[in-house]
Amino acid sequence: MPEGDTVWQAARRLHDALAGKVLTRSDLRVPRFATADLTGRTVLDVTPRGKHLLTRVEGGLTLHSHLRMDGSWRVYADGQRWNGGPAHQIRAVLGTEDRTAVGYRLPVLELMRTTDEDRAVGHLGPDLLGPDWDPGLALANLMKDPARPLGEALLDQRNLAGIGNVFKSELCFLLGVTPWLPVGDLPAERAAHLPGLARRLLEFNRERPVRSTTGRRGQDLFVYGRARRPCLRCRTPVRLADQGDGSRERPTYWCPTCQPGPAPTRTPR
Repeated sequence: MPEGDTVWQAARRLHDALAGKVLTRSDLRVPRFATADLTGRTVLDVTPRGKHLLTRVEGGLTLHSHLRMDGSWRVYADGQRWNGGPAHQIRAVLGTEDRTAVGYRLPVLELMRTTDEDRAVGHLGPDLLGPDWDPGLALANLMKDPARPLGEALLDQRNLAGIGNVFKSELCFLLGVTPWLPVGDLPAERAAHLPGLARRLLEFNRERPVRSTTGRRGQDLFVYGRARRPCLRCRTPVRLADQGDGSRERPTYWCPTCQPGPAPTRTPR
């Protein structure tokens, strides 16, 4: 599941493959930009911003993409077989003389002026893995709506950018509260600890092929994906329920013993 750490990894792969090189192939397979041609332009850099990817090319253009749940960018050497999915799922192809980057199942793909990037990412809060990281601002953003459930507040990219469903569940576990706790009820010392903890988790995982929050080999996550299995701390079965504001529900995992507090109104799975 793409979150800030895996998007950072994707940006690094794309940057290493494309930056400083001239595009010899450009194919954007979305109707609005199907006739756009970037061949002959040099790729300047590929920068992650939260869960967004910004591929900047000379001439003041940026290719903005977002992976959401299922999207991916794959990089192939010259002559290597593309294996990221069937051809009809390809949304973008960017090629140089020795590498080809292929974007599969990209739900967001748009070409814009680099000066207009704020239109795509200007709404985001401080980036957990970015140069704009500001823990004080991130915490202030989270606390703007004290009645909002903590899990929902963490997923809101306007508060802080880079947390997805996995890190949401794991952070709530490490803080010792349920994801349904109103964020304003989070004890002050845990609230102060939250931004730094979130950043450390993503920094630890941005270089790792397998995401881990436990530091234990073979038991990589405390609660995410462990429904009905014993909690790694207390052996209570981990619970699963949907959480959301009604527009989009997210599977959410927690330990009812290690994470006391409000429970979902709907029957947990």
